[in-house]
Amino acid sequence: MPLDNPRAEESAIAAPPPGVGPERIFEIATGFMAARHLFAAGELGLFEALADGPATIDELATRMGLSRRVVRISADAMSALGLLERRGDAYQNGDVTATFLAGRTPADLRPFLRFFDRISYPAWTGLATALRTGPHQGVQLDDEMQAVFSAGVEAITAGPAAALAATYDFGRHRRLLDVGGGTGSWSAAVARQHPHMEATVFDVSAVAGIARDRLAEQGFAARIDVASGDVMTGPLPRGHDVVLLANLIHYWSPEKDRSLLQRVRNAVEIGDRLLIADFWTDPTHTVPLMAALMAGEFAVICPEGDVYSLDEARGWLAATGWRFVEHGPLAGPISLVVAEAV
Repeated sequence: MPLDNPRAEESAIAAPPPGVGPERIFEIATGFMAARHLFAAGELGLFEALADGPATIDELATRMGLSRRVVRISADAMSALGLLERRGDAYQNGDVTATFLAGRTPADLRPFLRFFDRISYPAWTGLATALRTGPHQGVQLDDEMQAVFSAGVEAITAGPAAALAATYDFGRHRRLLDVGGGTGSWSAAVARQHPHMEATVFDVSAVAGIARDRLAEQGFAARIDVASGDVMTGPLPRGHDVVLLANLIHYWSPEKDRSLLQRVRNAVEIGDRLLIADFWTDPTHTVPLMAALMAGEFAVICPEGDVYSLDEARGWLAATGWRFVEHGPLAGPISLVVAEAV
């Protein structure tokens, strides 16, 4: 018997099952809006403008030198996202915002926002191309962007660096080799926590110059040396009893990572330790969630970047002259693999 509404059957077929809606899709798809609002608020100085206390939109507009409309859009978005609190007509920083984004504490994540805004976010527009075509040249940085990148990485990894210094037993060691050590922030965290420790930060020349300045500013020039070279081709500094690879493994392919581990093994003695801090995952590469997402970051930023599982790490270590000792958390999605030279 013909239907009174010929499209009723088609609509019934197309209708989703009860309780199934597209909300999660919309939530993920609009995530870039929240990120861009956060980056804009940071660039405009909204959080710093509230560092001294609550303010109305008109007061904020005066402090920031912007129009009322612009300030309202930004402040309302940050309030909706939970980074600002609104009481009547006044806005104020929430506790998290006051701690990390207002520029009034050592735990300053503003360099992280600049890094993601100016380097990561533009690169992510090419994610599909990077995944489709495979290894590429990665992001090329001039001196200005290298400084933004280095400061951003230091800010992002401040928590894990402090956790490493506080939780790993450096009492058995005297000299740390920080391979690909960036600004030297990991070595500085160790030296600050352990007065007997000395270190060498080893990185490419453009980054080594930044490290020398940063370490001198912090008073570590006498205890932390800086050497420049290519971690994959040049000779590694000798005379260290513990080696740190922090956020370095995810830059390369498994083949190059095994080569790096072998090069490091050749530069140390039996019994020396290797510390590898990175986004180690479970066997499915989906836990922790941030590691799974960061695989996209590495795909667009690094020529051959990826995240790897603990099982993969153990296999590489066994093949390159290391004995796996332990694995444990540091901070957030970054965890630590400890190995010993055999």
